[in-house]
Amino acid sequence: MARFPRASGVLLHVTSLPGPHGAGDLGPCAFEFLDFLREAGQTWWQVLPLSPTGFADSPYQTFSSFAGNPLLISLDLLAEKGLLDARELRQLPAGPVDYELANAYKRPLLDRAFQAFRESEPAEFPRFRAAHREWLDDFALFMALKDAHGGIAWPGWEPGARSRDAASLGRWRERLKDAVAARQFEQWIFFEQWKAVRARAADLGIRIMGDTPIYAAHDSADVWRNPELFHLDSRGEVALMAGVPPDYFSATGQLWGNPIYRWDVHEQTGYQWWVQRLLATFELFDAVRIDHFRGFQAYWAVPQGHTTAIQGEWLPGPGVKFFEAVMNQIGDRLIVAENLGVITPEVEAIRHRFGFPGMAILQFAFGRDPQAPDFKPHNYPRDVVVYTGTHDNDTTMGWWTSTGEGDSTRTARDIAEEREHALRYLNASGAEIHWSMIRAALASVANTALIPAQDLLGLGSEARMNLPATTGNNWRWRLAPGQLTPAIAARLRDLTALFDRG
Repeated sequence: MARFPRASGVLLHVTSLPGPHGAGDLGPCAFEFLDFLREAGQTWWQVLPLSPTGFADSPYQTFSSFAGNPLLISLDLLAEKGLLDARELRQLPAGPVDYELANAYKRPLLDRAFQAFRESEPAEFPRFRAAHREWLDDFALFMALKDAHGGIAWPGWEPGARSRDAASLGRWRERLKDAVAARQFEQWIFFEQWKAVRARAADLGIRIMGDTPIYAAHDSADVWRNPELFHLDSRGEVALMAGVPPDYFSATGQLWGNPIYRWDVHEQTGYQWWVQRLLATFELFDAVRIDHFRGFQAYWAVPQGHTTAIQGEWLPGPGVKFFEAVMNQIGDRLIVAENLGVITPEVEAIRHRFGFPGMAILQFAFGRDPQAPDFKPHNYPRDVVVYTGTHDNDTTMGWWTSTGEGDSTRTARDIAEEREHALRYLNASGAEIHWSMIRAALASVANTALIPAQDLLGLGSEARMNLPATTGNNWRWRLAPGQLTPAIAARLRDLTALFDRG
């Protein structure tokens, strides 16, 4: 039996759920979405990273690779536990996530819930702290120190805190003990609420796929705690920056700014940081997509001081020896490799050796890119995950109506030829191109098909989740209450049954 039996599901980040408090959360809206998936005959829910977001509110730039995002905590469930008074809660405006507003609203309420919690601390909390002590104590201290320093990145903290001098940290821990305890409380609440979501999903026969960014954010507890594992300068700033060269998304490439790993040091430790990171991730999910998988074979490194990714170079990654060491320690796990972009035979050899399904994006199937044939359904292997598009793509309707200006490297002629080719291939009129693409994905031999919620709704570029190489207006899209209707569920369920996906 295949490790990924023939099935399908929906890609939707938790913040994109509807809800009354400014962003989707782990409360009633999450359970309602699970009910929709069940009604639609789906058995996968894919989410983006659930860690606390940092720079540009990106789930791929987080303050910790291990912690959960307090923004996702349901205030309604806190009220049900008696930690908040429901009369204190108010409804924030519907529509796209306003991260500044949502965080400003939720922060004092979480602090209030913590004060109520301290009056009758349950026995489960010390057990949680003990079970997660390896990362929890330093993460909570990191966030408390960040607040104490006005929110600036850790290289700008006072020298003792920045360098993790033991005596200095001892003084800071005493001074910030209440703030540290509050951050630990938030993590306990997050994990308890997520545990309930996962239990409900399991009851409905739905598995959840998470996402692991290959790189840690520079301004994170990960890098602050383990600077020797990353290419940093003497001030703690990034010496070698991660990114990708010019591609479909950007003519100047993507400069992410994350510090590159010192893979030689990781190897000396038996890759223990990665082992612990993946074990922690698999505590949350049934399967995990590893973002930018090709970076394990070779990675694009840009020296400090550059403002685009053009000036980088490919350097060798740890390759097979990384996965041999890690998989021997974490056991047999369901991993999907994000193998998009500049992919070489060496990258694919690693993926095949360890049995990790790759990805196929239908939006990439009809253009001039040399890899386009690989994304056509008649060329798929069964061991692949097919998407109409991902969080980094435009929506299918946005892609279909795009002029190519400002959102890709395609010309007007490229777009016209791409549309004509897609209509012929899909045997479609273009009237409901999103459903034509959904049908093609579900009909394919790919064992797993995942459809972004925006494509189920036929939404345009206004619903795009992320435009790579940009900041300022990403990660904000949200469902409106009731937008995923019974009619959509029925249509998706019928196609799912027609093509034997269960």
